[in-house]
Amino acid sequence: MEILSKIKKLLEPHKILQFMCPKSVIVVPYDLNWPEWFGKIKNYFLPALRSLTLAIEHVGSTSVTGLAAKPIIDVDIVIYREKFLKVREKLEQLCFIHEGDFGIHDREAFKPISKEIESRLPPLHLYVCSEDSEELHRHINFREYLKAHPSICARYGAVKIESAKKYPFDIDAYISAKSPIIQEIYENIKKTKKGKINSKVILIN
Repeated sequence: MEILSKIKKLLEPHKILQFMCPKSVIVVPYDLNWPEWFGKIKNYFLPALRSLTLAIEHVGSTSVTGLAAKPIIDVDIVIYREKFLKVREKLEQLCFIHEGDFGIHDREAFKPISKEIESRLPPLHLYVCSEDSEELHRHINFREYLKAHPSICARYGAVKIESAKKYPFDIDAYISAKSPIIQEIYENIKKTKKGKINSKVILIN
């Protein structure tokens, strides 16, 4: 039974994609399993972080129903700024190490310490953001805008799929190709209620 369980894990779609094309630009149609993936990730971190965390937010394209995306779950752990050191310590105990902010203020990246830890969870990008982080609210505004505007969401998904087909092994070219519509979306957000679209995070009870 244990062997069968391990084989089943290896055959999970996201594990196959990771194994076959670790550095490729892969954009797939919306997967109904993505909310479940996020739930699994959230449940991994929440018991250790509940007392330190304001929210664990599913952001990025996989958080928008119907939107094509790379099959990687983007997660923002939202905290009070002064709690960061304690949160970092807890994440280290969960075998996730701090990578820094990669030049994006108030968005601290973390990654699994090993392949074994990585294999326990769906593919993810993990960030820790303070509750007043501009990047956090950009993520939430972007998500909520796309949810509220299905026609633009469909256009954005089509651009992503086409760009991934055109540049399957060039992430920089892929990003450049989709940049105009991303900029258009952010310009639209600025025009909508002065750039504030329900950017409030949902607090953990």
